[in-house]
Parts: sequence; C-alpha cells; structure tokens
Amino acid sequence: MHMADALLSPAVGCTMWAASAGTIAYCSRKVRLEMDEKKVPLMGVLGAFIFAAQMINFTIPATGSSGHLGGGLLLAILLGPYAAFLSIASVLLIQALFFADGGLLALGCNIFNLGIFPAFIAYPLIYRPIIGNRPTQGKIVAASMIAAVTSLQLGAFGVVLETVASGISSLPFATFVTLMQPIHLGIGIVEGLVTAAVVSFVYKARPEILQCVTPAQAAAGYSIRNVAIVFLVASLLTGGVISRFASEHPDGLEWSIQKVTGKEEVEGVKGQLHVLMASLQEKAAFLPDYSFKEPETPKEVTLHPASAARIEAADQTSGKQEKDEGNRLGTTVSGILGGLMTLVLAGVTGFILKKRIGAA
Repeated sequence: MHMADALLSPAVGCTMWAASAGTIAYCSRKVRLEMDEKKVPLMGVLGAFIFAAQMINFTIPATGSSGHLGGGLLLAILLGPYAAFLSIASVLLIQALFFADGGLLALGCNIFNLGIFPAFIAYPLIYRPIIGNRPTQGKIVAASMIAAVTSLQLGAFGVVLETVASGISSLPFATFVTLMQPIHLGIGIVEGLVTAAVVSFVYKARPEILQCVTPAQAAAGYSIRNVAIVFLVASLLTGGVISRFASEHPDGLEWSIQKVTGKEEVEGVKGQLHVLMASLQEKAAFLPDYSFKEPETPKEVTLHPASAARIEAADQTSGKQEKDEGNRLGTTVSGILGGLMTLVLAGVTGFILKKRIGAA
C-alpha cells in the first residue's frame, strides 16, 4: 500500500506531508511525557521487525495479487499509539529514502495511511474496547482480526481518496475503490492473524508490556530484555532469509492499478516537484526495490551475426542466473541493513525524547 509519487499532485502530497509532520511532532511530545522508558528499546527492535515483515509479500489466493503486513496495529498494541506512530514513520522513511519503496512526495500519505488509522482509530476505538482489562486468547484473536481489517480498509480507502483528489491519474473512483477494498480485506485478515499470534506470544512471555495491563501490574516492574532479543533475532531472520521467498505477484495497490490501466504503475502528470523528488530518491536509494543497482550497459561492439547469436544465447542464460542470485543477495542485504537502520532511527528517537524529559 506504499503510494508512488505519480498518483499524487503536489497540493495533496504536501498537505499530507504537513498532516503527518504535525502528528509526528504531537506524538514526540506525548512520548516524551508519557511513555514508559523501559519500552524505548522496543521502539527500535519492533521498528526493525516491521521493516523486515513488510518485505514478506504473501500471495492472495485466486487473485494473482499479494500483500504484506502494515504493522501499525501491532506497534500500537505493544508500544502505545504515540510511539507506534513514530516507529512506523521511521520504517517508511528508511524504505522511501534508501530503498525507493514508496515515493518521497507520497511519504506523508504513506505515513498517514499506515500510521494514523491503526494507531488512532483501530487501536483505541476497536482493539481496546474488545480486549478490555482482562485479555484472553479469544479476545486477542477477535480484537486483532477486527481492528486489523478495519485499519487496512481505511488505509486502502485513504489511498483511493488521495489519488482521486489529486486528479493527475486516469484512475476512476468507482472502479478503483471496488478493486482496492476487497483485495485489502484479504490482506487485513492475514495481518489480523499475524498480529494475534505475536500479541499472544508477548502476553504469555511478558504481559506487562501490553498497554491493557493495570497500573499495579505496570508499577510492579518488569524486564523486556528477552522479548527484545526475540524480536531482534526474528527481524534479522525475516529480513535476511525469509524475505528471499516473498511472493513476486504485485501487491494490492499495484494489482488494482493493473486491473484498471493494464500496467502496475500509473503515469501521472509530472511537474517540477515530481522530478525533484525522483532525483533525490534516485541519489539516496543505494538498494532500490531492495536490490543492487543495475550496472551501466557497456557500449556495443559489432560482431558477425552467427557469433552474436551464440554469445547472446549464452549471455541470456548466465545473465538470468546472475541476476536472480544478485536479486536474492540484494534482498538479504536490504533486509538486514534496512532493519538495522530502522532499529537505530526508531531507537535513538525514543532515547532522545526520554532523555530530554529526564534532563528537564
């Protein structure tokens, strides 16, 4: 559900940038004043885990599409909505800037769609009322499923509204929304199941971490060391190993665009801001699309037709093998390096915020 710049007008893109930046500032203040400092390390390791998890595209049966976790709801459950929003913003910033996953002009939209809806709507208005103060396995599964589906539906609808409001693409509202909502229903169900499984593990291992514990439980003191180690190891394995086996089908957004236009990417009206953002991203992204950059094509040399045909056939075979192996290696490097970068960014953000209130 990472939007590309070609879907957005500068007006919509900048407006969503402002909305997301304002929310980041608000959440930073709330984290500084309210967050339990013991959870600061979790901001880093959970950010790394979500970065890695978003690399795992799973196939949606009978559609030819795929999806990946958003992660915002899981972060909100384990960190609270304010730290969750900062963590998902860290993930998306690293993805856009260094891996060209989602446009820079669209970054504000992506942060809003993947952060606001799970952290400030699905979590407080759906998950918390269902789970109550006495979680059970059944409540965790039900709350996670309903909240995840809701947040994905709202996020997908946000993509449609932002695209149509921009008015620079040929995607009609009725057709686009009819495709986006059902495919993200399937993705939301998978996200709900994964969220329930992870929350159940944390609840059994260290229930004090969850936001729904009582003040007395929170005041009793607890350690997150073992849970943090588990998430760190899981993020490295997911990003470094499991990501190599991700589905190659287009994700829900690309699939929807392809159904409307016949192409996975839409050609919008590009202005100066689009060109500037694309240039900045091209320079900053050292592993675009989680792969090594393609080497420059050498100058052609004229050969005898027969020789050229034999060389071309051999090059195609070896070239495909080398490209596949290079893509797999690039994915592994991207998963590990991106996860560590997110860990540092999210973790340092939390540390600095809590250090400021401590100094004050």
